[in-house]
Amino acid sequence: MLTLIFSITAINVNAQKRSNSSSPSTYGSTLNLGLGIGYYGYVGRSLPVLHLNYEFDVAKNFTLAPFISLYSVSNGYYWGNNNTPYRYYTYRETVIPIGVKGTYYFDQLVNASSKWDFYVAGSLGLAIVSRNWESGYDGDRNYYKSASPLYLGFHVGTEYHFNNRIGAFLDLSSNGSSIGIAIH
Repeated sequence: MLTLIFSITAINVNAQKRSNSSSPSTYGSTLNLGLGIGYYGYVGRSLPVLHLNYEFDVAKNFTLAPFISLYSVSNGYYWGNNNTPYRYYTYRETVIPIGVKGTYYFDQLVNASSKWDFYVAGSLGLAIVSRNWESGYDGDRNYYKSASPLYLGFHVGTEYHFNNRIGAFLDLSSNGSSIGIAIH
């Protein structure tokens, strides 16, 4: 199941090499660190999110970026029975998606100026999911829906370069959308 993340803040620490000539840009050698608040559909509320990837060139206008992300959710559940008094029990789930993001930059197709990058991307990976209930809880441990162990995503995005060192980006995705600042 694909989940939705809306990250309202992010930082993209980017060691991207860019060409100032009319020759094509390279997009690799890029470290991206995203910090923010995300919205996951199966959770139903905003959560803090941390995302890290390292992008490297594979072919003309195409990069691969191994990634790792982290988010955690905690809920209280009111439960009890004849042997256990009713009270709130705490549930915590920590999810660590790990995988690879493939990105195609189509700046040349749209004849974009050197101020802009445009891309489409896909993410594929696995999500390591850790679920824990508070000690003493003997109820239904599957009460809360959990993250899927398969992590898939489709991305479209852009970055505007204020100069050769600083830019702003927007990444819209089926599993993580973010806006932020890019530092080159």
